Amino acid sequence: MISKLNKLMTKQILIIVFASLVAWGTPTLMRATHAIEIIDNESQMPVISVTGSSLRIVGANGQSVSIFNVTGVRVLAFKVEGNDKHYELSLPKGCYIIKVGKTVRKVSIS
Repeated sequence: MISKLNKLMTKQILIIVFASLVAWGTPTLMRATHAIEIIDNESQMPVISVTGSSLRIVGANGQSVSIFNVTGVRVLAFKVEGNDKHYELSLPKGCYIIKVGKTVRKVSIS
């Protein structure tokens, strides 16, 4: 009689455990929303180029320009007054970091 009772209880416990696993283990339906926003950063970034000691900045009208030497000391600062501007830099030859707005470039002045 005890063995029949044990088998019955074991069977009921296994049924409850199996039902619980099925209920909690079943994946629920989820729907993902598409929230992709494409930002064309290339068209918003100014173009910075250096030829010899001539600096050309395009697409940065009204933005601040800072030029740093390799030790991090700011050696020049000014504001861009136009969409396509050329500046003659009277800096010693070497590598510099130019920051125009949020755009940063490493350049070599020769």
